[in-house]
Amino acid sequence: MISPERFSSPPRAGPNDVEIIVEPIAPSPERQSPGRKKIILDCDPGHDDAVALLLAHGNPDIELLAVTTVVGNQTLEKVTRNALAVGTIAGITGVPFAAGCGRPLVRSIETAPDIHGESGMDGPELPPSNIELDPRHAVDLIIDTVMAHEPGTVTLVPTAGLTNIAMAARREPQIVERVKEVVLMGGGYHVGNWSAVAEFNIIIDPEAAHIVFNEKWPVVMVGLDLTHQALATPDVVEKIAAIGTGPAKFVTELMDFFAHTYKDAQGFDHPPVHDPCAVAYVIDPSIVSTRKVPVNIELQGTLTLGMTVADFRAPAPADCHTSVAVDLDHKKFWNLVTDALVRIGEPHDDGSSEGEVRDAGDAAGVVRLERAHVTAGGVK
Repeated sequence: MISPERFSSPPRAGPNDVEIIVEPIAPSPERQSPGRKKIILDCDPGHDDAVALLLAHGNPDIELLAVTTVVGNQTLEKVTRNALAVGTIAGITGVPFAAGCGRPLVRSIETAPDIHGESGMDGPELPPSNIELDPRHAVDLIIDTVMAHEPGTVTLVPTAGLTNIAMAARREPQIVERVKEVVLMGGGYHVGNWSAVAEFNIIIDPEAAHIVFNEKWPVVMVGLDLTHQALATPDVVEKIAAIGTGPAKFVTELMDFFAHTYKDAQGFDHPPVHDPCAVAYVIDPSIVSTRKVPVNIELQGTLTLGMTVADFRAPAPADCHTSVAVDLDHKKFWNLVTDALVRIGEPHDDGSSEGEVRDAGDAAGVVRLERAHVTAGGVK
C-alpha cells in the first residue's frame, strides 16, 4: 500500500490462427543513430497515460529510463497502483517506477473522477502488479537519472501536473542545463478544458507549471489544440482490437470507458487520447508540427488561473525556449500506437513477449495472433 502522505514532500534518499506479418515502422533519419531516445515518463495514470506508457515501452526508438508518478487524475496512491498495473500488463522489466509528490506545491488536491473514474483507470480490470516500487522519491529518481547520463541525452515527458518536474528543477538546478528538452502534455494556446482557458494538468498546480515554463530548458507544450486531434475513432479502436493480445484488449477497454466519460463530460463523439501525443513527438517530430512562441502561466486571474498564455503578436525572439504543438498527423500517430502494441505482443511473467520485435532495424518478424494482418500502415 502506498501512502500519499509518505510522498507529499521529497526526502532525499541517497477459430483459425492467421499469420500476422509485422513490418516494423522504419525509424526516421534522426533515429538511425546508434542510441535510442532516452526518456523519463512522469505521469498520473489515467487512461491516456496508460497508452503513453505502452507506446514508450513498445516503440524501438525509445529507451524508457524511468516511470514516475504524481498526484493528478487521482490520488498518488491510486495513480501509482495504476502505473504498476500497466507495467505488468505491458511486461515492463528493468525500468524503475517511483512515486512522487502527493499534493501540489501550494494548492489543494484536485482530481478528475468524472473523466477517469474513482480508481483513476475505471473500465478494465487491473491485475495485481509484480513490479516493486523504487525506494527513492520520484523527484530523486528524476535527478539521479538525469545526472547519470550525458548532458543533452535525457528528455523529460510529463503527462500530468508538473509538481515532480518543478521540484526536481529546484532541488537540483544542474538538471536544467543537462536535460535535452521537456516535452509535456498540458495547456493549450487557444483551448481549455478545466476552465474556459485552462487545461487540467496546468491548473492543478499552476505554480509548478510556472517554474517549468520559466526555466531555460527547451519546452515543447503538447496542448489541447493538438491532442483534441488525437481522437480514438471507431476505426482506430477496431484496428487495435484486431491485434488480439492482452495489452491490445486492455487499450480497447480503456477507450470504451474513456468514450463514455468524454461524451458525458465534454460532449466529444470520440475521446481525445492526449498523453501519447507527447511520446509520439519524441519518437518522430514529423507527426506533430510545432511553432516557437513565448509561453507563460497565469497565476492570479480570477477567471484565467492556469492559462498557458502564448504570445503570437510577433515572431518569437531568438532566445525563445518554448514551442507549442499545432497539427497532428492522425494516421501516423495511431500507426505508432498500433505498431507498439504489436511489438509488445503477449508478455510473459519474465517480461518477454510472444512474437516480440524490439529492434526496428530487424527484418520483418512473424507472430501468430488471431484474425488480423498488421503492417507498418496499421492493422487491416
